[in-house]
Amino acid sequence: MLLVFATSDKGGTGRSVTSSNVLYRSALHGRDVCYLDFDFGSPTAGAIFSVDAVARGTEQGGLHSFLQDRVPAAHSIDVWERSERQDMRNKPLGAGRLMLMPGDKGGGEFQATPEITRRCARLFLRLQEEFEVCLVDLSAGRSQAVDIVLAATAQDELRNAKGIVSRWLVFHRWTRQHILAAYGLVYGERGLLQSGIKKFQYTRGELESRIRFVRTAVVDPDSLQLKGMRPPQVAWLKDCDGYLRELASRNGLGRTTMLGSTPLDPMLQWREQLITDDDVWATRVANEETVKSFDELARRIVDDGAWEGL
Repeated sequence: MLLVFATSDKGGTGRSVTSSNVLYRSALHGRDVCYLDFDFGSPTAGAIFSVDAVARGTEQGGLHSFLQDRVPAAHSIDVWERSERQDMRNKPLGAGRLMLMPGDKGGGEFQATPEITRRCARLFLRLQEEFEVCLVDLSAGRSQAVDIVLAATAQDELRNAKGIVSRWLVFHRWTRQHILAAYGLVYGERGLLQSGIKKFQYTRGELESRIRFVRTAVVDPDSLQLKGMRPPQVAWLKDCDGYLRELASRNGLGRTTMLGSTPLDPMLQWREQLITDDDVWATRVANEETVKSFDELARRIVDDGAWEGL
């Protein structure tokens, strides 16, 4: 099983909506997948999957309750059966399972105690029996949720488990502020690397090899969508893009550490949701390039060769 931890230093990066769409595409490719909402301060993944009953979390014993030992099992939802969207209600032929484990409605952050860490590790071990890919959506920044999963994956029972691979995706928008924030989250004094080394006995190489960056809402200066812009505006965008590429490279976020990128999509700017093929080909409210980027990320996440070659 592949454990994918999705994080970002700032809100508004598109972390949750991109992660949800990438996992959805993985299910369409035939994989059994599960989305775990560890954004404990704002468990709203249900809204992205259009499961209205858990749009702001669940009242039936979500991940908060499970990790704090208030329920024996965390609430899980079959998205194919429960989504309010008609174009998702019937599981496509050849698709894998698509499950959602929501957080508790009205929940909040909580500390990574030894017992919570052990329960988290056991949860991941149990999910290995059911799923090929589990994506854990973490709260933005150096949150308690980040410490919980760092501690859980450092547990001997999970660290030495055969068949479980963990990887980290760090999301950032294609702006100066977001590039600097992503650098701080990973390489900063109290970033992922330093915390993993000092608090959880990871080696730098062990953890660094599992971390890759995803650029979101990237504007391509050569895109046909910008044909209506004036030449000075296009020239300015190209200058900005060149500057951002140089900045990202200087701060360890260049192409050698980037897993992929997603374009700016007007549909997702207005509403965070899954993009289906109907959205692209039937109603034409979403762009084909966006779906292609999600498909490519879904492929590269599970491709060992793609990670080794970066």
